Amino acid sequence: MKDRLKDLAPRLAREQLRDLLVGYGERTSGRRPLPDFLVIGTKRGGTTSLWRYLIRHPLVPRLFPAWNTKTSHYFEDNFVRGEAWYRSHFPTSRRRAALARKHGGPAKVGEAAPLYMYHPLAAERVAALIPGVRLIVLLRDPVERAYSHWKERRTEGVEPLGFADALAAEPARIAGEKHRLIAEPGSVSTAFDWYSYTARGRYLEHLEPWLSRFDRGQFHFLPSETFYRAPAESYARILDFIGLPPFDLGSYDVHNGRPSEGMDPGVRAGLADHYRPHNAALAERLGQSLGW
Repeated sequence: MKDRLKDLAPRLAREQLRDLLVGYGERTSGRRPLPDFLVIGTKRGGTTSLWRYLIRHPLVPRLFPAWNTKTSHYFEDNFVRGEAWYRSHFPTSRRRAALARKHGGPAKVGEAAPLYMYHPLAAERVAALIPGVRLIVLLRDPVERAYSHWKERRTEGVEPLGFADALAAEPARIAGEKHRLIAEPGSVSTAFDWYSYTARGRYLEHLEPWLSRFDRGQFHFLPSETFYRAPAESYARILDFIGLPPFDLGSYDVHNGRPSEGMDPGVRAGLADHYRPHNAALAERLGQSLGW
């Protein structure tokens, strides 16, 4: 028991510290501007790599107090906590001004939340609170994305099924969850997030609520494959889109950038057939070739 308590002590101390910082952040929320940009998707599409690039820029402070994460999950899982709680994660105007004086440019604040694009209420919530926000959307070949998503769940020990079986089980697993999230705005659905291997890749379905609420100029769409192939150039374009001065990171490590190995060719072909019309409709809607 003594050893167990010893192991728990650091985690408990971190949680207590976080609670204190959140409380302080909420009390000072009126001095904390809302974010300038959101990276809203897609899961397993390079959002972690991009976020790590962004917070290395001297004018992009980390989320506060959630310093080890890229998102507050506010517009999906934590919306009931309220605006003050959300603002508590971001720096004060004074902190922004100090960064601007030090580095000679405007500080820009954001978060990266791959579930935002997919969640049925996120677009409406974001539009109501920060209608002028800049939106960055990474979109990966949905066949590769689905397999990468499954491998992540498998590695984490929450997916007992093989890939083909998981795809077959998906409709039953997530049946009714989207409607429940809409009907019960404070609800959370693990299944909707974890097991949406195929559904998550029908991108246009999930982007329409965003496209209908925000001006096209507020979006920066980037194929994940382009990001993986040319991370420095992609990063430079995103900085320009956000309104940040150029910054050379020197090195650009990319996660999830290799094609998935081990997928059954028949399963791959079936997924490709499924997504073909969806991909064509997406490219036409965006006026942009995505390369898959």
